[in-house]
Amino acid sequence: MKTSRKRSTKATTRSGRSDGRVKREHLLRVATRLYARNGFDRTTSKEICAAANTNVAAVNYHFGSKDALYAAVLVEAHGQLVKLDVLEAIARADGTPLSRLRAVLSHFLVRPAGSDLLPGLRVLVRELMAPSNQAPTLLRQAVLPKIRVMMSIVAAVLDLPVEDPAVQRAMMFVIMPCIMLVIAPRKLLRKALPAVETRSDLLLDEMSRYVVAGLDSLRQSHRRRAPRQRAT
Repeated sequence: MKTSRKRSTKATTRSGRSDGRVKREHLLRVATRLYARNGFDRTTSKEICAAANTNVAAVNYHFGSKDALYAAVLVEAHGQLVKLDVLEAIARADGTPLSRLRAVLSHFLVRPAGSDLLPGLRVLVRELMAPSNQAPTLLRQAVLPKIRVMMSIVAAVLDLPVEDPAVQRAMMFVIMPCIMLVIAPRKLLRKALPAVETRSDLLLDEMSRYVVAGLDSLRQSHRRRAPRQRAT
C-alpha cells in the first residue's frame, strides 16, 4: 500500500510539472503574439492572461514578473534565428572548417518557400530598434553564447586564434547578411529581389562561394602580416 501511494505521489508530481510547463509555454506564445502586435510597453500582464485564458496571477507565478516574461520571449525569439544547440552541433561535426561554415549558412538561408516573419522575430526586431531594460538579459543568455560558437567556426576557417580581433570582424561579415535575409519581409524580397526568393539553392551556393572567397582572402592577408609582426 505504501509503495502504491509513493508511485501515485510521484506520478502526480510529474503530471503537475508537465502541466506547469505546458501552461508556461502557452503564456510564452500568447505574450509573444501580443508583444509582436502591440509592443512591450502597450501590453499588460492582465491582457496576456486574458488572451491565454488563465488566472491573472499566472505571469508572476510562472515567470516572476512581466519583465521576466518579456526577457523569456526575447531569448525564445532569438532561437528562431538560430538555436544554440544547432550551432554547437555544427561546430562539433566532422569535416573541414569550410564545410561547417557552409552548414551555418545553410541553416540561415534555407527555409520553406513563402514563410514569413514569425511573431518572435517581430518582437526581436522591435527590441533591436528600441532596446529595453531586458536587452542585457537577451545579450547574456542568447546572443553571447552563440557568438562564441560562431567565432570558433570562423576562427578555424581563418586559421587564427579565436581571441584575435580579426575573427570578430570576419564573423560580422558572415552573419549580418544572413540575419538580414531572415528578417527581411518576404513580400518585399519577392518584389525587390525575386531571384533571391525563388532560387534558394543558388543563393546558398553563391553566398557560400562569396563568403569563403572573402575569408580566404582575409586568411592569406593575416598570414602575410604575421611574419612582419614577428620581425618587429
